[in-house]
Amino acid sequence: MAIFAGFASAYTIFGSVIQEVQQIIAGCIVLFFIGLKDDIVSVSPFKKFFVQILAAGIVVFMGDLRITSFQGVFGIYELEYGLSYGITFLVIIGITNAVNLIDGLDGLAASLTLVMISIFGYYFAQSNTNEAYSYAGIAFCIGGSIVGFLRYNIFKAVIFMGDTGSLICGFLISILAIKFLEMKLVSAAPATTIAIIIIPLVDTIRVFSIRILKGRSPFSPDKNHLHHNIARFGMNSIKVVLALCCINLVFFITVRTFNEVSDTYLILSMIIVSVLLCSIFEIRKRIA
Repeated sequence: MAIFAGFASAYTIFGSVIQEVQQIIAGCIVLFFIGLKDDIVSVSPFKKFFVQILAAGIVVFMGDLRITSFQGVFGIYELEYGLSYGITFLVIIGITNAVNLIDGLDGLAASLTLVMISIFGYYFAQSNTNEAYSYAGIAFCIGGSIVGFLRYNIFKAVIFMGDTGSLICGFLISILAIKFLEMKLVSAAPATTIAIIIIPLVDTIRVFSIRILKGRSPFSPDKNHLHHNIARFGMNSIKVVLALCCINLVFFITVRTFNEVSDTYLILSMIIVSVLLCSIFEIRKRIA
């Protein structure tokens, strides 16, 4: 509740409200109420999924926010309308749930959100357009609310993000990622976008794949997330949070360093490195 209140009050006071942002805030309000209900009285995954589709539909159809091109990744450029809408829905719901799922350790989801939001906000602020400034405002307002929240959540937490906070954070990150990609604010924009959100993305794909292969629901809880595996190296919660934030930053810095390489090669390289890291964690888990 504090995260949503901090973001909404800050943006309505200081932010530049354009038509797209109105739909984004409307989507946040929808997710806020389903998250709040789930934190008080448990809500089924189906109902949460339905509300996420509703929130995504508001920004996709009413705000016309969607991925229109892969910008040459794997030889794909402009997307047909149907495919464009479908992929955009998948990205919004996927990233929203990715942030929600990684919220399993004091300060982890908030710290990773702050890292991702700060990078997006920096690049939007560097672009000399009113539209980019509006999205920079979104990034910095949610970032400010996260900073205030982290004071009470980073270690021996007295408050927790819950679905109310994590769904909103994930939703806003997905929106910023799509807009960052569409505005082409940097060279190798597709690879850079993936590098910024790499940790939640890899963790969700890995965990969902393992659960499905074992014949379980992808939403069933377990202790097989990246932060659980890193903790098996003997690290406390603060060290685990710092390790994952640093790994996320290393991916981002590496992609920006080699931004003249094609997006396809950069993305394939990230996939290979991610698989290797996950394999190391899996071996460590079995040894332990």
